[in-house]
Amino acid sequence: MSARSKARKRALDMLYIADVRQVPIAEVLGDEARRASSWPYAEQIVRGVDEARIEIDALIEQHAVGWTLARMPVVDRAILRMATWELRDNPEIPTAVAIAEAMELASVLSTDDSAPFVNGVLGAIAEDVRA
Repeated sequence: MSARSKARKRALDMLYIADVRQVPIAEVLGDEARRASSWPYAEQIVRGVDEARIEIDALIEQHAVGWTLARMPVVDRAILRMATWELRDNPEIPTAVAIAEAMELASVLSTDDSAPFVNGVLGAIAEDVRA
């Protein structure tokens, strides 16, 4: 597993923890910073999602036809936020990589329907933000 793949997994863990516990991202990042296993890219993702949360959530809801963020499984929401940040704010990550990594996480960590759902939403977002 590449360093960025590990960082994405760590970022997903932190976004998931913040959402489930309903605590600020800064608190989760503080906890993570005290651990030796923190990856700088994971922190970059989490801070980026936190800083652009309103815009990221709006993009997700705009492209998740028939779904609100509140209806999505927490892990799917975190995956979509993370990958949307990468698509929107990190041009050095190829579109296919951001989407494939998100689909992999969804297939391993969420429901059977999550990977195709994540793929569809992120594909539509990528058309908007990377066109």
